[in-house]
Amino acid sequence: MKKKLISLAVAGALAAPMAALADGTNVTLFGSVQSEYSTVDIDNISGGAQSDIGDDAGRSRFGMQITEHLGGGLKAKAHIGYGLNTGSGDIGFARERWVGLANDHWGEVKLGRVQSPFKDFAGGMTIDRFSNTSLQAGGSGGTMVSSANGYGAGAVGFVDNAARYDSPVVEGFSFVGLLMPSDANRLDPVTGNGDPANAGGNSGEWDFQIAGKYNMQYDIHDFDVFGGYSRDNISDSQKQFGVFDDEEVWRGGASWAVGDFRLSGQYENINNAVGAATCTNAAALGSVTDTTNGSGRGQCNSAMNANGDGNVWFAGAEYSIGNTTLVAQGGMTHAKKLTGTVAGKDAKSFTVGAIHQLSRRSSLFGGYQHVDVDNHTPGVVDSDRSTYTVGLRHNF
Repeated sequence: MKKKLISLAVAGALAAPMAALADGTNVTLFGSVQSEYSTVDIDNISGGAQSDIGDDAGRSRFGMQITEHLGGGLKAKAHIGYGLNTGSGDIGFARERWVGLANDHWGEVKLGRVQSPFKDFAGGMTIDRFSNTSLQAGGSGGTMVSSANGYGAGAVGFVDNAARYDSPVVEGFSFVGLLMPSDANRLDPVTGNGDPANAGGNSGEWDFQIAGKYNMQYDIHDFDVFGGYSRDNISDSQKQFGVFDDEEVWRGGASWAVGDFRLSGQYENINNAVGAATCTNAAALGSVTDTTNGSGRGQCNSAMNANGDGNVWFAGAEYSIGNTTLVAQGGMTHAKKLTGTVAGKDAKSFTVGAIHQLSRRSSLFGGYQHVDVDNHTPGVVDSDRSTYTVGLRHNF
């Protein structure tokens, strides 16, 4: 009798997805699991080099993508994602979570917790071959803005309470727009209400981003040109923390691929840094405050001075030989000096490494990164950073 009940339960569980498929709904499970053995050595920090096995950069995740065909080319979609660290007992943190509508003719609209177009559309992680690893360009790598409010290229930076529109590709051109309403008063799940790391906030204006991209293929050449603008309008609560100007970030860049070789680069100009004065913990490879206590792996080398201006540039080259891709990339962050006692800062970095595809879903990677930090502060010893890593990733 028990065996019959178990058989009926299994059959019922299998029948539910089949019924959903027959009703025009598809549910896809997805995920990625990664672990790195990485060593981080920050000059003039007590404890010396620190080694770790895990996924501090936040690549590991799992979730569901749901699509229902409504007819006439219209689709209802939903996405739920969780992140995790393979080196700890973490059971999951929020990634993308949204519902939306899509049509091949007019594009896609998403409502909820979404990615910034600076992250997944115009440059950012699309040209950083070591994104989501200890060798990433953003944050600790110091060559891409990785704002804690999700408006940068940070691997685990997401924009809460937002609406995002992705256009279809027309004659090689496409664009993305993102809006976040002013009454979203708790936009960073860690730091909470009113912190300068938050975007928008109570009594704030609408924050928005827009980015465009043009792709052209000629013979064996593939060209991408992209650009974008991000505006983080401060709120009344942020003014209590000494934030007085709206943040603006301009980005432009391009990539060129021919055969097995690709070059890419981007430039970002930041005015009145708000979110750009921070990094997510994953982008910094740990809590930045740890370094002030004389220990820890966290370092936010891409940050501007709060309320200050600056610029960040990145350049990369890659060449594939069989299943192995050789990568060299680097760049510089320049945070300008503020009036008074706040000094400027420069961070120059280079990264070399390789990615080997074991299969379509599994890969090995490794390499070395060095960041040369110059704080321009008399009497303060600079904390240069060296990172060595080797890792294994499986996507499903």
